[in-house]
Amino acid sequence: MGESVRSFERGLRVIRAFGRGQAEMTLSAVARETELNRATARRLLLTLEELGYVQRRDDLFRLTPRVLDLGYAYLSSFGLPQLALPFLETLSERIHEASSVGVLDGPNVVYVARVPAKRVMTVSIGLGSRFPAYRTSLGRAILASLPDDEVHAVWEESDRSEPTPRTVSNVDDLMVALEEVRKRGFALVDQELEVGVRSIAAPLHDSSGRTVAAVNLSTHVSRTTKQQLQTRFIPELLSTARAIDDVLASQLS
Repeated sequence: MGESVRSFERGLRVIRAFGRGQAEMTLSAVARETELNRATARRLLLTLEELGYVQRRDDLFRLTPRVLDLGYAYLSSFGLPQLALPFLETLSERIHEASSVGVLDGPNVVYVARVPAKRVMTVSIGLGSRFPAYRTSLGRAILASLPDDEVHAVWEESDRSEPTPRTVSNVDDLMVALEEVRKRGFALVDQELEVGVRSIAAPLHDSSGRTVAAVNLSTHVSRTTKQQLQTRFIPELLSTARAIDDVLASQLS
Protein backbone atom coordinates (compact mmCIF):
# COMPACT_ATOMS: atom_id res chain seq x y z
CA MET A 1 0.00 0.00 0.00
CA GLY A 2 2.74 2.40 0.99
CA GLU A 3 4.72 1.59 -2.17
CA SER A 4 1.66 2.16 -4.36
CA VAL A 5 1.13 5.60 -2.86
CA ARG A 6 4.79 6.44 -3.35
CA SER A 7 4.64 5.41 -7.02
CA PHE A 8 1.59 7.57 -7.53
CA GLU A 9 3.34 10.56 -5.97
CA ARG A 10 6.38 10.00 -8.18
CA GLY A 11 4.19 9.73 -11.27
CA LEU A 12 2.60 13.09 -10.49
CA ARG A 13 6.07 14.51 -9.93
CA VAL A 14 7.03 13.42 -13.45
CA ILE A 15 3.93 15.05 -14.96
CA ARG A 16 4.55 18.29 -13.10
CA ALA A 17 8.17 18.40 -14.28
CA PHE A 18 6.91 19.27 -17.76
CA GLY A 19 5.09 22.32 -16.41
CA ARG A 20 8.27 24.30 -15.81
CA GLY A 21 8.67 25.73 -19.27
CA GLN A 22 9.93 22.48 -20.77
CA ALA A 23 7.59 21.02 -23.38
CA GLU A 24 9.96 18.20 -24.30
CA MET A 25 12.44 16.46 -22.03
CA THR A 26 14.93 13.63 -22.22
CA LEU A 27 14.93 10.81 -19.70
CA SER A 28 17.98 12.32 -18.04
CA ALA A 29 16.27 15.72 -17.77
CA VAL A 30 13.16 14.18 -16.20
CA ALA A 31 15.29 12.26 -13.70
CA ARG A 32 17.18 15.44 -12.82
CA GLU A 33 14.04 17.60 -12.46
CA THR A 34 12.22 15.03 -10.32
CA GLU A 35 15.29 13.96 -8.33
CA LEU A 36 14.58 10.33 -9.26
CA ASN A 37 17.10 7.80 -10.50
CA ARG A 38 17.03 7.05 -14.23
CA ALA A 39 15.54 3.60 -13.82
CA THR A 40 12.59 4.89 -11.79
CA ALA A 41 12.05 7.87 -14.10
CA ARG A 42 12.12 5.56 -17.15
CA ARG A 43 9.62 3.16 -15.59
CA LEU A 44 7.23 6.01 -14.76
CA LEU A 45 7.55 7.59 -18.21
CA LEU A 46 6.82 4.28 -19.91
CA THR A 47 3.80 3.73 -17.68
CA LEU A 48 2.49 7.21 -18.47
CA GLU A 49 3.13 6.57 -22.16
CA GLU A 50 1.14 3.34 -22.00
CA LEU A 51 -1.73 5.19 -20.30
CA GLY A 52 -1.68 7.90 -22.97
CA TYR A 53 -0.46 10.79 -20.81
CA VAL A 54 3.02 10.94 -22.37
CA GLN A 55 4.27 10.43 -25.90
CA ARG A 56 7.81 9.79 -27.06
CA ARG A 57 9.63 10.98 -30.17
CA ASP A 58 13.13 9.58 -30.47
CA ASP A 59 14.76 10.40 -27.11
CA LEU A 60 12.31 13.14 -26.16
CA PHE A 61 9.18 12.80 -24.04
CA ARG A 62 6.27 15.23 -23.93
CA LEU A 63 2.82 15.35 -22.33
CA THR A 64 -0.28 14.62 -24.39
CA PRO A 65 -3.61 16.50 -24.26
CA ARG A 66 -4.98 13.66 -22.14
CA VAL A 67 -3.29 15.28 -19.14
CA LEU A 68 -5.97 17.97 -19.39
CA ASP A 69 -8.48 15.33 -18.26
CA LEU A 70 -6.94 15.55 -14.79
CA GLY A 71 -7.59 19.27 -14.61
CA TYR A 72 -11.07 19.00 -16.09
CA ALA A 73 -11.94 16.36 -13.52
CA TYR A 74 -11.14 18.87 -10.80
CA LEU A 75 -13.09 21.64 -12.50
CA SER A 76 -16.09 19.36 -12.95
CA SER A 77 -16.07 18.24 -9.33
CA PHE A 78 -15.52 21.76 -8.02
CA GLY A 79 -18.55 23.75 -9.17
CA LEU A 80 -17.11 27.23 -8.64
CA PRO A 81 -15.55 27.73 -12.12
CA GLN A 82 -18.81 26.92 -13.91
CA LEU A 83 -20.81 29.07 -11.51
CA ALA A 84 -18.46 32.02 -11.78
CA LEU A 85 -17.89 32.07 -15.53
CA PRO A 86 -21.08 33.97 -16.52
CA PHE A 87 -20.25 36.63 -13.94
CA LEU A 88 -16.69 36.92 -15.26
CA GLU A 89 -17.98 37.33 -18.80
CA THR A 90 -20.32 40.13 -17.73
CA LEU A 91 -17.58 41.82 -15.71
CA SER A 92 -15.10 41.69 -18.60
CA GLU A 93 -17.68 43.04 -21.02
CA ARG A 94 -18.38 46.00 -18.74
CA ILE A 95 -14.76 46.80 -17.90
CA HIS A 96 -13.08 45.54 -21.11
CA GLU A 97 -10.33 43.84 -19.13
CA ALA A 98 -9.45 40.27 -18.16
CA SER A 99 -11.18 38.71 -15.18
CA SER A 100 -10.34 35.51 -13.36
CA VAL A 101 -11.11 33.25 -10.42
CA GLY A 102 -8.27 31.61 -8.53
CA VAL A 103 -7.85 29.22 -5.62
CA LEU A 104 -4.96 28.69 -3.23
CA ASP A 105 -2.79 25.60 -3.72
CA GLY A 106 0.04 25.56 -1.20
CA PRO A 107 2.07 28.75 -1.70
CA ASN A 108 0.59 29.39 -5.15
CA VAL A 109 -2.62 30.71 -6.60
CA VAL A 110 -4.08 28.63 -9.45
CA TYR A 111 -6.39 30.09 -12.09
CA VAL A 112 -9.53 27.93 -12.38
CA ALA A 113 -11.71 30.26 -14.47
CA ARG A 114 -10.75 33.13 -16.76
CA VAL A 115 -12.16 35.48 -19.37
CA PRO A 116 -9.26 37.14 -21.23
CA ALA A 117 -9.22 40.76 -22.30
CA LYS A 118 -9.57 41.65 -25.94
CA ARG A 119 -6.35 43.56 -25.53
CA VAL A 120 -2.76 42.38 -25.49
CA MET A 121 -1.38 41.67 -22.03
CA THR A 122 2.32 41.10 -21.44
CA VAL A 123 1.77 38.31 -18.91
CA SER A 124 0.38 35.07 -20.36
CA ILE A 125 -2.30 33.51 -18.16
CA GLY A 126 -4.64 30.60 -18.82
CA LEU A 127 -6.54 27.95 -16.92
CA GLY A 128 -4.15 26.18 -14.59
CA SER A 129 -1.61 29.02 -14.54
CA ARG A 130 0.18 29.24 -11.21
CA PHE A 131 1.88 32.20 -9.55
CA PRO A 132 3.23 32.82 -6.05
CA ALA A 133 0.16 33.84 -4.07
CA TYR A 134 1.93 36.53 -2.05
CA ARG A 135 2.60 38.70 -5.12
CA THR A 136 -0.83 38.46 -6.80
CA SER A 137 -4.12 40.14 -5.99
CA LEU A 138 -5.95 36.81 -6.14
CA GLY A 139 -3.51 35.28 -3.71
CA ARG A 140 -3.60 38.16 -1.26
CA ALA A 141 -7.39 38.25 -1.25
CA ILE A 142 -7.29 34.63 -0.05
CA LEU A 143 -4.23 34.90 2.20
CA ALA A 144 -5.89 37.72 4.12
CA SER A 145 -8.35 35.17 5.53
CA LEU A 146 -5.62 32.92 6.96
CA PRO A 147 -4.09 33.01 10.45
CA ASP A 148 -0.69 34.69 10.66
CA ASP A 149 1.19 31.44 11.16
CA GLU A 150 -0.26 30.01 7.95
CA VAL A 151 0.70 33.15 6.05
CA HIS A 152 4.25 32.81 7.37
CA ALA A 153 4.31 29.19 6.20
CA VAL A 154 3.16 30.24 2.72
CA TRP A 155 5.89 32.88 2.62
CA GLU A 156 8.56 30.34 3.52
CA GLU A 157 7.39 27.96 0.79
CA SER A 158 6.99 30.63 -1.90
CA ASP A 159 9.19 31.06 -4.93
CA ARG A 160 10.56 34.55 -4.34
CA SER A 161 12.89 34.63 -7.34
CA GLU A 162 12.68 37.27 -10.08
CA PRO A 163 10.83 39.98 -8.15
CA THR A 164 9.99 43.33 -9.70
CA PRO A 165 11.21 46.57 -8.06
CA ARG A 166 7.76 46.82 -6.43
CA THR A 167 7.43 43.27 -5.09
CA VAL A 168 7.26 42.97 -1.29
CA SER A 169 10.60 41.72 -0.08
CA ASN A 170 9.83 40.46 3.43
CA VAL A 171 7.03 38.83 5.34
CA ASP A 172 6.43 41.87 7.55
CA ASP A 173 5.55 43.99 4.52
CA LEU A 174 3.29 41.20 3.30
CA MET A 175 1.47 41.15 6.63
CA VAL A 176 0.92 44.92 6.39
CA ALA A 177 -0.49 44.49 2.87
CA LEU A 178 -2.83 41.72 4.05
CA GLU A 179 -4.11 43.88 6.89
CA GLU A 180 -5.03 46.48 4.27
CA VAL A 181 -6.92 43.78 2.37
CA ARG A 182 -8.90 42.92 5.51
CA LYS A 183 -9.80 46.57 6.11
CA ARG A 184 -10.76 47.40 2.53
CA GLY A 185 -12.30 44.09 1.47
CA PHE A 186 -10.16 43.82 -1.66
CA ALA A 187 -6.52 43.44 -2.68
CA LEU A 188 -4.66 45.82 -4.98
CA VAL A 189 -1.35 44.68 -6.43
CA ASP A 190 0.51 47.27 -8.46
CA GLN A 191 3.25 45.80 -10.68
CA GLU A 192 4.45 43.25 -8.14
CA LEU A 193 3.87 40.24 -10.40
CA GLU A 194 5.07 41.93 -13.56
CA VAL A 195 6.06 45.49 -14.36
CA GLY A 196 3.17 47.28 -16.03
CA VAL A 197 0.42 45.00 -14.72
CA ARG A 198 -2.07 46.13 -12.07
CA SER A 199 -4.75 43.90 -10.61
CA ILE A 200 -7.46 43.98 -7.97
CA ALA A 201 -9.18 41.02 -6.33
CA ALA A 202 -11.95 40.30 -3.86
CA PRO A 203 -12.46 37.13 -1.81
CA LEU A 204 -15.20 34.61 -2.55
CA HIS A 205 -16.97 32.78 0.28
CA ASP A 206 -18.96 29.60 0.80
CA SER A 207 -22.21 29.43 2.75
CA SER A 208 -20.33 29.39 6.06
CA GLY A 209 -18.44 32.57 5.21
CA ARG A 210 -15.14 30.79 4.65
CA THR A 211 -12.92 32.23 1.90
CA VAL A 212 -12.61 29.58 -0.79
CA ALA A 213 -11.33 31.57 -3.77
CA ALA A 214 -11.01 35.07 -5.16
CA VAL A 215 -12.09 36.98 -8.26
CA ASN A 216 -9.97 39.61 -9.94
CA LEU A 217 -9.57 42.15 -12.72
CA SER A 218 -6.20 42.84 -14.31
CA THR A 219 -5.13 45.74 -16.49
CA HIS A 220 -2.08 47.59 -17.75
CA VAL A 221 -0.76 50.81 -16.24
CA SER A 222 -0.68 52.42 -19.68
CA ARG A 223 -4.48 52.39 -19.92
CA THR A 224 -5.75 52.42 -16.33
CA THR A 225 -4.84 54.81 -13.54
CA LYS A 226 -5.17 54.08 -9.84
CA GLN A 227 -7.99 56.60 -9.75
CA GLN A 228 -9.89 54.64 -12.39
CA LEU A 229 -9.35 51.48 -10.39
CA GLN A 230 -10.88 53.15 -7.34
CA THR A 231 -13.84 54.82 -9.01
CA ARG A 232 -14.87 52.22 -11.59
CA PHE A 233 -13.06 48.91 -11.36
CA ILE A 234 -13.34 48.25 -7.63
CA PRO A 235 -17.10 48.88 -7.36
CA GLU A 236 -17.73 46.58 -10.32
CA LEU A 237 -15.43 43.92 -8.88
CA LEU A 238 -17.03 44.00 -5.43
CA SER A 239 -20.50 43.82 -6.95
CA THR A 240 -19.45 40.77 -8.95
CA ALA A 241 -17.93 39.12 -5.88
CA ARG A 242 -21.16 39.60 -3.93
CA ALA A 243 -23.19 38.11 -6.78
CA ILE A 244 -20.92 35.05 -6.97
CA ASP A 245 -21.07 34.69 -3.18
CA ASP A 246 -24.87 34.61 -3.34
CA VAL A 247 -24.76 31.76 -5.86
CA LEU A 248 -22.11 29.90 -3.88
CA ALA A 249 -24.20 30.17 -0.73
CA SER A 250 -27.23 28.68 -2.44
CA GLN A 251 -25.60 26.00 -4.58
CA LEU A 252 -22.44 24.90 -2.77
CA SER A 253 -23.80 24.82 0.78
